[in-house]
Amino acid sequence: MLTIAFTDGTIRPWDDPEAKKIFWHSSAHLMAEALEALYPGVKFGVGPAVENGFYYDVDLGDRQITEEDLKAVEAKMTELARSKETFEREEVSKADAMEYFKKKGDPYKCELIEALEDGTISFYRNGNFTDLCRGPHVKHADDIKAIKLMSIAGAYWKGDQNRQQLTRIYGITFPKKTMLDEYLALLEEARKRDHRKIGKEMELFTFSAKVGQGLPLWLPKGADLRYRLEQFLRKVQAKYGYLPVITPHIGNKDLYVTSGHWAHYGADSFRPITTPQEGEEYLLKPMNCPHHCEIFKSKPRSYKELPLRFAEFGTVYRYEQSGELHGLTRVRSFTQDDAHLFCRPDQLQEEFEKVIDIILYVFKTLDFKNYKAQVSLRDPEDHEKYIGTDENWAKAEAAIQQAAAAKGLPTVVEYGEAAFYGPKLDFMVKDALGREWQLGTIQVDYNLPERFELEYVGADGEKHRPVMIHRAPFGSLERFVAVLLEHTAGKLPLWLTPEQVVILPISEKFEGYANKVCELLNNSDIRASLDSRNETMGKRIRENELKRIPYIVVVGEKEETDGTVAVRRQGGQNDGTMPVEDFIARVQGEVKAQLG
Repeated sequence: MLTIAFTDGTIRPWDDPEAKKIFWHSSAHLMAEALEALYPGVKFGVGPAVENGFYYDVDLGDRQITEEDLKAVEAKMTELARSKETFEREEVSKADAMEYFKKKGDPYKCELIEALEDGTISFYRNGNFTDLCRGPHVKHADDIKAIKLMSIAGAYWKGDQNRQQLTRIYGITFPKKTMLDEYLALLEEARKRDHRKIGKEMELFTFSAKVGQGLPLWLPKGADLRYRLEQFLRKVQAKYGYLPVITPHIGNKDLYVTSGHWAHYGADSFRPITTPQEGEEYLLKPMNCPHHCEIFKSKPRSYKELPLRFAEFGTVYRYEQSGELHGLTRVRSFTQDDAHLFCRPDQLQEEFEKVIDIILYVFKTLDFKNYKAQVSLRDPEDHEKYIGTDENWAKAEAAIQQAAAAKGLPTVVEYGEAAFYGPKLDFMVKDALGREWQLGTIQVDYNLPERFELEYVGADGEKHRPVMIHRAPFGSLERFVAVLLEHTAGKLPLWLTPEQVVILPISEKFEGYANKVCELLNNSDIRASLDSRNETMGKRIRENELKRIPYIVVVGEKEETDGTVAVRRQGGQNDGTMPVEDFIARVQGEVKAQLG
């Protein structure tokens, strides 16, 4: 087992996430030392570890650093690491720390020190470089054996666009070169699987500057894909007694003030629209739950009606900064496979477990095998950002943990990750490349029913407050499709893919038979199309392979005479020639098997 020694006296295995975090933060210091050696007078902002690697924000003055320059920085980092320098901690007073960086002429560090409380402050030194830092770090710099600086970006100091723009340099390091090689190979595979690239090749979605940033446009094949995902989940939900509802894309601002969304998400909402005559304020809908609360409240409810399960594929709108937008994974308009369950307290655990069953069925059908359940709780140190009583939070958190235990789910607890109105069970899924995504969420909520004064008449004739469960197995259709495309490299399950079969006649002479085969397939609920373009067979096969169509069927004279088709699977596997009826049975059987 590979282990690393750290300045706090610990020795940790490389696989420990905290070990990687410290290792990469130490690498940021090593890069800063190299930059200072190569660019005298450079000033430093912050240099944290990130999910994969590290960055440092630096002020190079009038100098520009290019991608080509990064090679020289890498070489210098390697040289410094091999010199066997160590990381040394030193404690100084706040006044001495300020004096040190004033003499050095580094205003960014001075600003950071100014914000610190009075008392001792820790420095870390590696070689000729000294930084303001809490630590710890790796003990020996020569543990950093493989170095790759990845990219350069601009970043405003403290994220304020009115402040100085700094140069952000990203990098990654490993204690072995083989690890770096594997990581770079994984990045290349991820580039090939980028859902934006695959979505374009499969003609699923596009974006338009005139429509607006972060507002996806679904093309016919993408709309078909979405429709099939919706229909799949609708059928599952119907078996569990969900009732479909539809709500508007806008809502009165007062609705979101009542729910608490305005206070907690107002900054991330699109600004209110004021009606020209009445002066009412409306928001583009950031959430569906307040609307569903009003549907529950639309008439008196009895305990005999509960649980009530309202489901909607509801499109919501949230403002994301343009720099944070990314394909379908970070957008300003997205559709949630949303549902809200209203139940009696004694029904809560059973209903929660049924939602877990739905999510696990979705994962099984779409071949997501590697996942864990994250119990997302309140931040125990800061209750100010949440609504509701401690009693209600305790009940909600206990219900989630009991339901997860009853289902035997492997869970991890994360504090501070709860929604502002209640704790959650978030499903963290690893894709084919080992990257983790949050897909599917279930939330217990005692608070919105109180804020909306929701009631039902119990068996005792008295009014009682229901408990609310929020759930979304996909999370959002946009994000789910993006993850699914990257997980499968665009090779979607046969039941789901927009085009299942493409038929290629060898020449114009056989178009009539090709059309006949196409009609037979479509009449058998197999999505088939014809490609009879005046292009070579090789080019047509290559282009349809790029579209990830599972089956390519070729027909010519022999096939027309015998009533057969020559079948080729996506990826080049030749399945030979077979009667059209046998091919139809094969496709139908494969779809049935996939859907269980």
